[in-house]
Amino acid sequence: MPQRMAKSLGRRLALCALALWAALLWGCAHGSLEGEGEVTLFQVSTIDALMEGAFQGQVSVGRLARQGDLGIGTFHALDGEMVILEGRVYQVRADGKVRLADPDLTTPFANVVRFRPQRVIQLQGEMSLDELCRALDQALPSPNLLYAVRLDGAFAYLKARSVPAQERPYPKLVEVVKRQSVFEFRQVQGTVLGFRCPEFVKGVNVPGWHLHFLDQTRNAGGHVLELRIKDPRVEVVTVNRFVMVLPTGGEFMHSDLVTDKAADLHTVEKGR
Repeated sequence: MPQRMAKSLGRRLALCALALWAALLWGCAHGSLEGEGEVTLFQVSTIDALMEGAFQGQVSVGRLARQGDLGIGTFHALDGEMVILEGRVYQVRADGKVRLADPDLTTPFANVVRFRPQRVIQLQGEMSLDELCRALDQALPSPNLLYAVRLDGAFAYLKARSVPAQERPYPKLVEVVKRQSVFEFRQVQGTVLGFRCPEFVKGVNVPGWHLHFLDQTRNAGGHVLELRIKDPRVEVVTVNRFVMVLPTGGEFMHSDLVTDKAADLHTVEKGR
């Protein structure tokens, strides 16, 4: 190849490389059009696996917290209820004590999103948990979407639960809740948060509402079983992207993920 042609080709290649590098830098600075406006639910394992006793932790709390700032779940060996609020991961243990979870703790099941409210639903009147859920169902645009919610307020009454750590061989979750710890609060300030999933997630997540609570002092909380609140104001995010990490070992590998567990899940969620 003549020297002049070689130099010209070299300059063109250098310019192309420079243009590509500039484009990559621009993309890193400004983000790409693909994925704009997406809200991702990051989930560890499946609810049916947890129902079957797959309580071995799979993902660290530290990694989970990097995926979002609002969420719910549990901990290795089912050691309490998880509440993720404003980027902090709290562990509500069976003795009622709440502590910030160590980043090295692991979770067998959890859900987390980056919560940036897209809409607010203002409801009127005093409501129980069932009434609140029905009112929200009517106010949301579609039952076929997944939503993350946050409700801050003064609760006339709230009942929550947590469960004690388990030992192998792990029992099924429906057996664990028979020994759950129940906490009742009156005239308590705090935050209820969680998710509403469509029916088609059956087996993967909880169809309908799954809510946890943390009080204003961050000293009490748990899985919500009942509540009463007046004129609730609920912040909502619509989730349109789903990422799930599946275990590659432990009880998950041999769990029965085929049998319908709807009846047992209802018992677990309602605590009765």
